[in-house]
Amino acid sequence: MKTPLLTLSMVCFAISWSPSQTVLNANGSGNTYEDINAVLAPGYNAVEVPDCSHPEFGRHIDEVFDADLDTHVFRFIAHKTPDNDRCINSDRQRIEIKTYASSPDHLKATEGETVQYKWKFKLPSDFQVSSSFTHIHQIKSVDGPYASIPMITLTLRKGNPDRIELRYTPTNSQNTIQTADLNLLRGQWVEVTETITFADEGSYAISLQNLADNSTIMSYTNTAMDTWQNGASFARPKWGIYRSLNNSQDLKDEMLRFAQFSIEELGPLSVSDFEALAAEITLVPNPSKNTVTFKNARVDDYDTVLLYNTKGETIPIKNRLKKYKLNVAGLSPGLYYITFLKAQRPVKVLKCVVE
Repeated sequence: MKTPLLTLSMVCFAISWSPSQTVLNANGSGNTYEDINAVLAPGYNAVEVPDCSHPEFGRHIDEVFDADLDTHVFRFIAHKTPDNDRCINSDRQRIEIKTYASSPDHLKATEGETVQYKWKFKLPSDFQVSSSFTHIHQIKSVDGPYASIPMITLTLRKGNPDRIELRYTPTNSQNTIQTADLNLLRGQWVEVTETITFADEGSYAISLQNLADNSTIMSYTNTAMDTWQNGASFARPKWGIYRSLNNSQDLKDEMLRFAQFSIEELGPLSVSDFEALAAEITLVPNPSKNTVTFKNARVDDYDTVLLYNTKGETIPIKNRLKKYKLNVAGLSPGLYYITFLKAQRPVKVLKCVVE
């Protein structure tokens, strides 16, 4: 077994790469669209706005100084009339930024990747919503039969009380999986952390924190969630105001602030990460033909287990994992990596040889 193991280890070193982070910050008034495009889609256009509906107003995204954050932030401006959806649809309006096909590859999530999105936003204290949708964030697939519907959406909706909804679908039937009182957000800077492992057997976690008192407004975690829409080429984020005008009597002109967008690839890990994190938990037996046991594992050590091959591809293990045992029977012989996650971050990575 020594010679094949050496060969596989060399392959792993050759293909490894490190996580990367991209940050978009406001930097002062003027050139806002150019600043956004320079980060999210250099040489292209990552901004979707209704400027053509009344050009005399000017740009619908600008940059202003915010005293609470003590820095410049982005301001998204939506007029009840005459704004629409890029002069295409008149029953809705869209002021959004996005990544898309012309964005750099590291800003487009592909199957098997884990990506963390972070940003801050602030609703005005008198922000109004209708019973129709007002989206402020989406994760959308590109290509495939389900590309027209967001996989993940944060939307604001009128109710008793008004609420923010976390909505989800792996196909074309979207459901609300978490809500919170919108009054907890109005007039407050909120920090969002969203971590997604994009896979048919992936994971999803999101938290919304009030920056003033660090209280949790909304929190949701699912470590066994279908986060890859079949047929997709990649998944991408969108932020801004995208709202229906079907109940426009409930709406008014709005200015929504955003700040400090971050897109960070958390995996696959580099070889140095693998070596540094491999520690107390051991695999017995290793090599194995059938089942490996996680020796010294404790229930609080991790909340998710992932299996990767030497190409960094995720191997589905939903029907293979039972508590502290992993069935490796039927896998192609060779070297694999078992990754243990806690709160969507890697805490242990072990090499596993399948005979």
